[in-house]
Amino acid sequence: QVQLVESGGGLVQAGGSLRLSCAASGSIFSINTMAWYRQAPGKQRELVAATTSGGNTNYADSVKGRFTISRDNAKNTVYLQMNSLKPEDTDVYYCAAGRRGSLYSSIGMDYWGKGTPVTVSS
Repeated sequence: QVQLVESGGGLVQAGGSLRLSCAASGSIFSINTMAWYRQAPGKQRELVAATTSGGNTNYADSVKGRFTISRDNAKNTVYLQMNSLKPEDTDVYYCAAGRRGSLYSSIGMDYWGKGTPVTVSS
């Protein structure tokens, strides 16, 4: 089992920045892919960014050039640096991890955190 705990969400003005963190614990040796998703009430969950242990990454078109996903394997933590935030980035952000997870969808993502809310005011 792997436990994921997100932190770093909050309220920020449009144009501002936030950095989300996701700390993993448990059987983390089995994890290859880690990712950030976001979801608003009543809306479909959306992949924001994903990364593999080998350093491959994928970003949603809506965040390319503004968000950066990074991974500190020594700390078992994945980060999402979010710059130039827009009101449409307002969502609950979830961390996910998978042994054979896809960079492009939630297929193979075995573990999920409880989410951290991000609110961007205009």
